Amino acid sequence: MNFEAVIRSARSSRFARDRLMRVPPLPSIIGMTTCKSDDLDFSAIVRPGDTVVCSQGLAEPVSLTRRLVEQRMRIGRFKMFIGPSLSGVFRPEHADAIRFQSYCGTGGNAALSIGGALDVVPAHYSDFPRFFAQGTLPADVVLLSVGEPDAKGRFNLGISNDYVVDAARRARVVIAEINHRMPWVPGAELPDDVRPHLLVDEDREPLTMERSGQAGTTEQAIAQHVCQLVTDGATLEFGLGLLPDAVMRALAGHRDLGIHTGVIGDGIADLIEAGAVTNARKPVDHGISVAGMLLGSRRLLDFVDRNPLVRLRPATYTHDTATIRSIPNFVAINCALEVDLTGQVNSESLQGRYLGAIGGQVDFVRGANGSRGGRSIMILPSSSRDGSVSRIVPRLPDEVVTTARSDVDVVVTEHGVAELRGKSVPERMQAVAAIAHPRFREALERGGHALMRACC
Repeated sequence: MNFEAVIRSARSSRFARDRLMRVPPLPSIIGMTTCKSDDLDFSAIVRPGDTVVCSQGLAEPVSLTRRLVEQRMRIGRFKMFIGPSLSGVFRPEHADAIRFQSYCGTGGNAALSIGGALDVVPAHYSDFPRFFAQGTLPADVVLLSVGEPDAKGRFNLGISNDYVVDAARRARVVIAEINHRMPWVPGAELPDDVRPHLLVDEDREPLTMERSGQAGTTEQAIAQHVCQLVTDGATLEFGLGLLPDAVMRALAGHRDLGIHTGVIGDGIADLIEAGAVTNARKPVDHGISVAGMLLGSRRLLDFVDRNPLVRLRPATYTHDTATIRSIPNFVAINCALEVDLTGQVNSESLQGRYLGAIGGQVDFVRGANGSRGGRSIMILPSSSRDGSVSRIVPRLPDEVVTTARSDVDVVVTEHGVAELRGKSVPERMQAVAAIAHPRFREALERGGHALMRACC
């Protein structure tokens, strides 16, 4: 099958999945269908009304997405499902032809959301492989990024082992950008039943993400509180950002920590190199740090390249609550944007702007709560950066509840730790108000009394 044949098939209304599966083995595809991104005519591949799904975060195949955006007006209106966008390729003005969908408002997606170009799909991250596998979410064309093939012709996803694989299994056309500078990460091998129909040969530096900056006194205080809740030998799940990074730095003195998480950043590489993370006490993936995606600097990508101590697994494994529950002393550490007095958590929107995600928060919270000796920790500063707005509120103002109060175990701010597991509503209100910024505590207590009168 050569390049022209693929294009002709893509134009045809009879371009069926069973026909696409009759493609030659990977070595033959490499020899016959590799091209440059400048040769791609997306108007011959993407149809009006199609949904295009692309690899997310640092794994975005930028040569393909940039070419697609350039040619969008020649295609007609279509949709794109994206994860956190860090390339700057997707912008609000592209809504003249593209309607963006995502599970998150992070990275460049915040500008799309503010510009009215982004539709959020509110679902747990663990749901998306199933959604694509079952066709609940359509995937007509899939753009993915892989490293150069090995001697057996196998590709490796390198940076993100995610729902794009399930989307590719149902797609009409799969186009892979081969990036020769992509790390080869154990566990991220492209399954044999996912065979790209077009290969675009590129030699560019992968996208990277630098750390958020230096932690201040607020972040350091929160990190110290969290450290008191984490015992040696615990297995950890982290998000990314200034707060989680501060926690990771504070944990450098711990021993035999394990990692089972959605995302690995530079901070986890630091903990492994410091000897704090050994995964020695994990009953599963013994000795191995497990994640689904990499979000970090070039240093991180070099660290994980062919590193037997790190493995990338799909969300059907990393976010599976049964797997998480099977790991004793599992500690999930997640950031919140707001927490109300009864313990409800909002990690999605702030002042009407969608900035975060449901993501894997609930998956890990419920898994950690079911783990023997496990803890689920929500972390947030008690107020906005300028101190003018409390992040502890009587009631969530946007009515967005990411994690229900029934699932919340511990809330931590720089002012202390609120243990909520097994507490009554009045006890919760008292505990949460006690870790608010002192400037807002009196008002919160009054708001709590009003809520009690209204509800009880």
